Amino acid sequence: MHKKPFLPEKICPVCQRPFQWRRKWRLNWEAVRYCSHACQKRRAIAMDAHQAVMNKENRHD
Repeated sequence: MHKKPFLPEKICPVCQRPFQWRRKWRLNWEAVRYCSHACQKRRAIAMDAHQAVMNKENRHD
């Protein structure tokens, strides 16, 4: 029998995979959005690229 069958879960917005509560997140589970540092970095890279495109489109030089 599994010792922790009812841990809370969230869905990672980057990879769309579910991830479960971990003890290291006990103090800030509400603020946790990504399942890993890799997904967090991928999101940051994607956001930077998107902002660069938007800035380029908004320029009227």
